[in-house]
Amino acid sequence: MVETQSTWQTAAILIARLIFAAVFAMAVTFKFMDMGATAGYIAAAGFPFPLFLAWCAAILEVLLVIAFLTGAFFTPAALIAALYVIFLGFSFHGPSHWAGNQAEFGFFVDHFTFLAGLFFAAVHGPGSVLSVRQGWPGSA
Repeated sequence: MVETQSTWQTAAILIARLIFAAVFAMAVTFKFMDMGATAGYIAAAGFPFPLFLAWCAAILEVLLVIAFLTGAFFTPAALIAALYVIFLGFSFHGPSHWAGNQAEFGFFVDHFTFLAGLFFAAVHGPGSVLSVRQGWPGSA
């Protein structure tokens, strides 16, 4: 039996994809507006080669935006985004930051909410509408 998506399910999936894309588009826009500031933030967290890492992050975020908008390589992109988001949560908002600013704990927890959505998206795929059917072997 072939299950079809209802109109509201299709709309919900498309809205979720747009939200994922928008979050990463905003992040990469801020990086492109001031790559030096991004590098400074990375350096302040103790990472080496901050400008190189800032550019790597920007490139990754552009690729994630494309994947979420097109549906191409959707499942692997969602899993990569999930790893990236949890890495960012621990690196920039993790337990070592909580003593200095309690709001950091909230920022940290927010990463897990986003992580849950990305895992859900990875399992269920990009939906049947406006999705380029490209992916790695075994991906939806």
